[in-house]
Amino acid sequence: MDTKYKKLIPAIYLSDSAAVASLRDAAVVSQDPVALAAEYDNGFTDALMLFDLSDSDKEQEAHNDLIREICARVRIPVYAAGRIRRMEDVKKFLYAGCAMAFLNLRKQENAELAAEVADKFGADKIGGCFATPEQVKENEALLSGHISCLLYVGEGPLDQISLVTMPVPVLAQISGDMCVRQSLTPSYVHGVTGYGVNKRIGKLQFVRGKLNASGIPVKIRQAAHAWNEFKLSPDGLLPVVVQEASTDQVLMVAYMNEEAYNRTVSTGRMTYWSRSRQEIWVKGLTSGHFQYVHSLTADCDMDTLLAKVEQIGAACHTGSHSCFFNEVLTEEGKEAFNPQKVLLSDYQTIVDRRDHPKKGSYTNYLFDKGIDKMLKKLGEEATEIVIAAKNPNPNEIVYEISDYLYHLMVVMAEKGITWEDVAEELARRQKKED
Repeated sequence: MDTKYKKLIPAIYLSDSAAVASLRDAAVVSQDPVALAAEYDNGFTDALMLFDLSDSDKEQEAHNDLIREICARVRIPVYAAGRIRRMEDVKKFLYAGCAMAFLNLRKQENAELAAEVADKFGADKIGGCFATPEQVKENEALLSGHISCLLYVGEGPLDQISLVTMPVPVLAQISGDMCVRQSLTPSYVHGVTGYGVNKRIGKLQFVRGKLNASGIPVKIRQAAHAWNEFKLSPDGLLPVVVQEASTDQVLMVAYMNEEAYNRTVSTGRMTYWSRSRQEIWVKGLTSGHFQYVHSLTADCDMDTLLAKVEQIGAACHTGSHSCFFNEVLTEEGKEAFNPQKVLLSDYQTIVDRRDHPKKGSYTNYLFDKGIDKMLKKLGEEATEIVIAAKNPNPNEIVYEISDYLYHLMVVMAEKGITWEDVAEELARRQKKED
């Protein structure tokens, strides 16, 4: 965990597929934890903490589905804790998209589990929850090198944590009446979470400013260029070309005034000036189709901004992913293609066949037969690759790999796995190797 900045982390407590107030208060806060997570991802939070308070395997499975939805909806890292009893429970959290899973150190077997889990996923993916300093001290040898963060969930004052030298950064759960600044002042506390952050969710920009002014290091977004450095149109606006960061697809063109620019920089959510309504608008505020900033780059004349974004849902008000779909002219000839887009397009076609069956479709035949048939074909195609690789003609290998990828994507669609999921895992391993 990066300890350069201290972190503000709201928390969601999942019980019966709803969000409740705290670990001990079962009062329902929201029946829609996914929408609540999107509200907490407001540009001024550093991560999101999820506590799974399930009492049964069935409830735990339902919560795992919610956690996957939450991870897909928010851009900030998601941490998860609760009901971890075995390696499989940790795996479900991480495979759902969580950046870290926290084991309950009050259970001796979890301290022992930490070594096994760290060996498979890396210590950077594992944390530990503790209620007393003794729980850390008793397990220090087991935890050494196997966890990267501790989460204090005790009811006692934070200064009791200092009784033991903490081997890794500590996050502290704070109540609503606790002062954020005082809680973050100790050197051993690197972030706060819980209701004390939740109740201030609409004031975190102000809180960050106060923390920064008092010398507590918190992350503040700053642009390399101030608004007065841009060359504006006669109406005082700056054109913005919006491009999807993951695919390079141009999504839309909009305009910013100074307030929209500063809000975009400070929140990380694309904010524009509506020329028709003559007002500020946050993209996605009513539809949920937010655009999260990946990068902002000015052109050579400083009169146009290129925004690369993570697009949630559709960018266009028509429901189209991009506003650019009215073809004006296409020259005939060899079609240019992007290998990544080919795979994404093929996968989407398979998903469409799954959701909208077509008579005579081989893809629908596989979906009708079920997972066993899919896996049988996948195994057969893998064997064909091995056979083709023994032959001198490389074209045969290309053909067999193409068949294999098709059958692999059918299995992926059946299991709800996307190419984005695979790419994220590969990126995680790449980062780990670095």
